[in-house]
Amino acid sequence: SRELPLGKLAERTVGKGKAGLEGAFNEYLQGKDGHRFKQKIANGLWKPLNDASEVDPKDGLDVISTIDVNIQDIVHHALLAQLEKYEADHGTAVLMEVKTGEIKGMANLGRTDEGKYYEKRNYAIWESQEPGSTFKLMAMVAALEDKVVDTAMVFDTEGGVVKYYNRYVRDSHIGGYGKISAARGFEVSSNTVFSKIITQGYKNNEKAFSNRLDYMGLNQKTGIAIEGEGRPIIPHPGDQNWYGTTLAWMSFGYGVSMTPLQILSFYNAIANDGVAVRPKLIKEIRDRNRLIESKAKNDRPNSIVSVETAKIAQTLLRHTVEKGTAQGVASSSLSLAGKTGTAQFNYGGQGQHQYVASFAGYFPAENPQYSCIVMINQPNTRRGFYGASVAGPVFKEIAEKIYNRTPTKDTLQNIDIVEQSLVDQYNNFYSLAQQNKTVMPDVVGLPAMDALSLLENMDLHPELKGMGTITAQSVRPGTQIQHLKNVKLTAN
Repeated sequence: SRELPLGKLAERTVGKGKAGLEGAFNEYLQGKDGHRFKQKIANGLWKPLNDASEVDPKDGLDVISTIDVNIQDIVHHALLAQLEKYEADHGTAVLMEVKTGEIKGMANLGRTDEGKYYEKRNYAIWESQEPGSTFKLMAMVAALEDKVVDTAMVFDTEGGVVKYYNRYVRDSHIGGYGKISAARGFEVSSNTVFSKIITQGYKNNEKAFSNRLDYMGLNQKTGIAIEGEGRPIIPHPGDQNWYGTTLAWMSFGYGVSMTPLQILSFYNAIANDGVAVRPKLIKEIRDRNRLIESKAKNDRPNSIVSVETAKIAQTLLRHTVEKGTAQGVASSSLSLAGKTGTAQFNYGGQGQHQYVASFAGYFPAENPQYSCIVMINQPNTRRGFYGASVAGPVFKEIAEKIYNRTPTKDTLQNIDIVEQSLVDQYNNFYSLAQQNKTVMPDVVGLPAMDALSLLENMDLHPELKGMGTITAQSVRPGTQIQHLKNVKLTAN
């Protein structure tokens, strides 16, 4: 039988039948049937026959996922609230551990005709689509690796409109940004700047851009252990869909296609100083308490960009949150790094423009622990559709809640610190405690708690008035106490 003790949380990731983890690891989970002979007897009853041909059924193994229940709850409800607010068609949010690639939370929610949301499809793994401006990170990294640009180079946004053949590239900011550096172009997500970076940088060798993207693994699936991963698309010169404008449009995420998890994997690699790790949903296979197989070791650590380029990209992503399009995502409790994305597509082929709002990044910015992507498809445009306002707040909420729930560790550099006043206080107490227990000690000047402890160990009944340090005692020091029991102490 199947049980979902956590209700709808990660329901699609857990899966059913051929879907999700159940489908991917059915060979471990299903166990083996047993059999025995039975003999039909009176009244239609069957009597078991015990013989050598009897085979006991064998339980399946336990598959331990990487999902953290508390993190999954945070991711699920943060995404759900935003989908409801913007009346979006569907959305996904994934949180991954930077160093290991372990997915700690993955929510995929689709809208019903009644306006409710449930785990409809695994959009994070299945849905391949144009990423929009989150792809500018890939374009910038490629150009930096091929040394066709540096972040200080200046580009003219030409009033926010640049023409390529009979098509126009436009910035979302009317009037453009004037002349700005490549770094500032990334921070404000200027389409015109990026179109110039890539077309000018690769005009003499267009295939070098596509080849660089291939080298960084963007044309490959992540290989996650769930069926149905969408295929990424990176156009190349000579392809049927390659036009004179393709290079310019690729620079800001159009004409290419990637799944949310594939995008996140690249951002995770940047956070990991250029080293890509394979996303994982399984920790280990167990037979009750016995370990059968561990999945902890990552089988594909792969340096896809230089450390130098990764460090530059990290700075750009941090500045985008601090002073770029993602300023609204900035948090007062921790540092965030990431990139907004807003992709437009023609819904239903009838000229109805719809949007995909996204945000991809990691946190904390200076020491990345987790990477995260949020994509919200077809929000109600009357309510909003930009990545910064629709997807960004989900990322921020997830990051802050996880950060606030995670214990911090402080390391003491030197614990051999001696406070002389405490040493003197202890020595005084110890000296008094060693004296003849038939004589009343002088407890004036002692902390009240020390005085009480000392007198109680002498079988006296001290009565304390006040708190702090003892200033008076009812029995004079040196008095024989064989017949005394009660002692009054005053403290302030």
